[in-house]
Formats: sequence, structure tokens, C-alpha cells
Amino acid sequence: MRKCLETCKKLKTACPVGECRYWIDCSKDKNCMFESIDKHGEMTLREVADRLGVSYVRIKQIQDGTLKKIGHLLRQKPN
Repeated sequence: MRKCLETCKKLKTACPVGECRYWIDCSKDKNCMFESIDKHGEMTLREVADRLGVSYVRIKQIQDGTLKKIGHLLRQKPN
């Protein structure tokens, strides 16, 4: 996971592995979600939308869907 980022930092290059589940299209953050979080910390939905080049509404839809799935999983979990 972060080992990939360490390699990219040593090579001083953005991550070329587009199939990585942590890959984002942002070369100034080495195309890595972890590097982006380390550099910028928490971000608003609007900042995420701007960074990814999509609308705020789309990011909100993704967030709402994710929270719905998490809630569903928590309700299914046996006590």
C-alpha cells in the first residue's frame, strides 16, 4: 500500500500504476491518495470535486451511496 508511494518518492516520479486502488489523477501528489492526504489533510467535498475534475453534486452522490452501504452493512452485522 504505502510501499508503492515510497518507491515513487525515491524515483521522484508520479505513480504509473493506474490500476492501483489508491491511484488518483493528480501528478503533483504522485497520483497517490496517501500522498494527497499527507500533504493536504482533510478536504471538503468541493475541494475533492475540484481536484478530481467532477461536479460537487457527483462527489455528494458518491458520499451518500457509500454512507448508505456502510449503514446497510452495520445493520446486517450480528451483535
